[in-house]
Amino acid sequence: MSIASKYQPTEVENKWYKFWLENKFFASKPDPKKEPFTVVIPPPNVTGVLHMGHMLNNTIQDILVRKARMEGKNACWLPGTDHASIATEAKVVNKLRAEGIKKSDLTRDEFLAHAFEWKDKHGGIILEQLKKLGASCDWDRTSFTMDPGYSESVIDVFIDLYKKGYIYRGTRMVNWDSKALTAVSDEEVIHKEVKGKLYYVRYQVEGTEEYITIATTRPETILADTAVCVHPEDDRFKKFHGKRVIVPLVNRAVPLITDEYVDLEFGTGALKITPAHDVNDYELGEKHGLELINMLNPNGTLNEAATMYVGKDRFAVRKKIPSDLEAAGALVKIEDYDNKVGYSERTDEVIEPRPSLQWFVDMKKLCGPAAKAVETDEVKFHPPKFKNTYRHWMENIKDWCISRQLWWGHQIPAWYYGEGTEHFIVAKTKEEALAELKKKGITVNSEDLRQDEDVLDTWFSSWLWPISTFDSDLIRTGKPNEELAYYYPTNDLVTAPEIMFFWVARMIMAGYEYLGQKPFSNVYYTGIVRDKLGRKMSKSLGNSPDPIKLMEQYGADGVRVGMLYSSPAGNDLLFDESYCEQGRNFCNKIWNALRLTQGWEQSDAAMPELNKFAIDWINNRINEVLVQVNDHFSKYRLSDALMAIYKLVWDDFCSWYLETVKPPYGAPIDKETFKATNQIFEKLLKLLHPFMPFISEEIWHIIKEREVKDALVTAPWPKVDAVDEDLLNQFGLSAALVSNIRNIRNKAGLSPKEQLVLNYKGELTGNPNWDLVKKLAGISEVKQVPEEIANAYSFVSSGASFFIPFSEKIDVEAEKQKIEEELNYTKGFLKSVQKKLANERFVSNAPEQVVAAERKKEQDAISKIEVLESKLGSL
Repeated sequence: MSIASKYQPTEVENKWYKFWLENKFFASKPDPKKEPFTVVIPPPNVTGVLHMGHMLNNTIQDILVRKARMEGKNACWLPGTDHASIATEAKVVNKLRAEGIKKSDLTRDEFLAHAFEWKDKHGGIILEQLKKLGASCDWDRTSFTMDPGYSESVIDVFIDLYKKGYIYRGTRMVNWDSKALTAVSDEEVIHKEVKGKLYYVRYQVEGTEEYITIATTRPETILADTAVCVHPEDDRFKKFHGKRVIVPLVNRAVPLITDEYVDLEFGTGALKITPAHDVNDYELGEKHGLELINMLNPNGTLNEAATMYVGKDRFAVRKKIPSDLEAAGALVKIEDYDNKVGYSERTDEVIEPRPSLQWFVDMKKLCGPAAKAVETDEVKFHPPKFKNTYRHWMENIKDWCISRQLWWGHQIPAWYYGEGTEHFIVAKTKEEALAELKKKGITVNSEDLRQDEDVLDTWFSSWLWPISTFDSDLIRTGKPNEELAYYYPTNDLVTAPEIMFFWVARMIMAGYEYLGQKPFSNVYYTGIVRDKLGRKMSKSLGNSPDPIKLMEQYGADGVRVGMLYSSPAGNDLLFDESYCEQGRNFCNKIWNALRLTQGWEQSDAAMPELNKFAIDWINNRINEVLVQVNDHFSKYRLSDALMAIYKLVWDDFCSWYLETVKPPYGAPIDKETFKATNQIFEKLLKLLHPFMPFISEEIWHIIKEREVKDALVTAPWPKVDAVDEDLLNQFGLSAALVSNIRNIRNKAGLSPKEQLVLNYKGELTGNPNWDLVKKLAGISEVKQVPEEIANAYSFVSSGASFFIPFSEKIDVEAEKQKIEEELNYTKGFLKSVQKKLANERFVSNAPEQVVAAERKKEQDAISKIEVLESKLGSL
């Protein structure tokens, strides 16, 4: 077979992905005879395109799924997308605006038609990009959180939880996004450190000439103050207890209240209380029965309740109000101040705390089983450090605001009748609402029944992802269908820590609420992909490469390997494009090994004994590494698994093994060695396949013609055989000798073709394979000698001293200098080791094997110094 001189990834990737899809290798159906292995993809937003975080996350998922498939499990990787209410509505609104259309000029149905048109055009882009990566999803199962069946299940859950008393409607302080014009949950608020100002403002005590000074970062909210609060034990203010103070500019008299919430040592000791615009103030307001003045419109401008600056933007007022306070004699001073400010994760708009009538889920009624599941490791976190974060959130859980003031999403199934929104009924359809009202003896005309305008939080649909993607009828039937019963609970979830509360915790809650069991067994938390300077990759910084272009340049396998070179679970990945280059180089190394081995002519000659030794060694080495790889997989150390395979292929197979069995230039290789080499290559391809699916599948079919059913994608994962430790040690001893001799050749400038004589003094601690040493190190003869040899290169290995005599051309003075340099270095090394061993804390606290390793270093250095000094004396 003719093999291309250079690996062509694009051609290979297109060919084999098409092959896998056409032959339904990724498809999965319930099969009681096979163990299921289920993974649901964290559904990317339909607005999204592939970024480096997706690359890492989906590479890890694909590795887990491909390995499970090779282990004979019924692997089902379910893909799909999330409708992403806020982000998608913003995209559609912007598109319409560019076309000269205002959302306000459209009916809800007209707007949704535009939204679905946008989704149909753009929503599948990211899934197509994942195919370029090699994602082995069952694409026939692709789901969308607003598919008809899925949508119905979301509404069913809302109705069910409402009937159980878990969902309620009420006025609460919420996080308001003035750009998206909707409430967002606590988890959707990103707190950033910003440079701001601290304004010191004085409030006159009513009926006196005295003042109380407060400090605020938001002077515009003074207009909505309804109290000033001090600590009850603060002597500075006791004389003002029971009095009222005058709010500057608006001249409103408000009570001075006392509460232990105030920190005696912080700031001026007095706080302005604005219940409508601060979460903590809201709680104090409820506690003390304070008036609530909401001075902001939904879009962030001031309303009539502010009495001043009506219609102006909140930030414009912040700039204007200090001069007005100064003119009124109320401004004391302004200081620079670093402050944490909440921003909307979706729009990057500064969040305004604002009282609003919304729908909420009482999370305390749902969180118990979910908290216990993680605490007891029924759901295991990898790495486990995230259990503490999860526990803290669960112990301090707040009710979930699930209503959003948008049109794109699942419309809340609440129907209002009468004036306002005080009277309502929760039902799936208007007909069911009318029937429910009739049962209650309430007669309402159909045209007078109005559905709630709001939609549900996107996460209220995605928390059902492991359930509703398999069975959208569960809530209605109360019994899982065949698919859900077989595939649930899923096995592994791969996701980012930042959506632990948005999604992971809530899926666990939904799983226990509706199926009485966990939704998955393991959660693998990936780190954040950062650039080599440690900055999070983002469009705004321009430091995030285009994954598609990376794959075009380095190949999908090269990029997959590059992503995993330094991405341990839960730790951030410092990405450098050079990693992808290393991944491509690895592909080229494997390809060159293929070209070498398949280019050998074959003969009927008997297999040399050295080849038998090499074949036994590499098979044992593969078994040894396989044990490590399986252990790494069990602990979700995928980066470590890859590095173990990388070294096995690059060092052990491509370097040691092939160099050992390679015939002389132009000579044929015996058929048995050729056959064994291909079998070894096949084992390595199986280990490589989850990480590098394309090149491994390509070489699998080049080595041997195969039927479709024998494709590598479903080939069995290698089984572990017994490991011959003695054989591994023998090869290791031989390889160490070869490395030492090659090192001498490099240092001395000796030609690789020059045959050398190797002498040694002493008894070896092992039994080297001298045929291997002779072949790979260019040794013509090995002799044991009674005395050290003068005028020779030397090294120490395995308890013996080795000597390679100088030729006449050797510069003795130069050699002395080299030995003296090595001697000085070794003495310095010995000193550092002995210093460490003299440290009682180190010896007492370090693991026993670590201390033992240091003692061995000490003895090796002492032996080496003795040999070097003896050698120096003989010159």
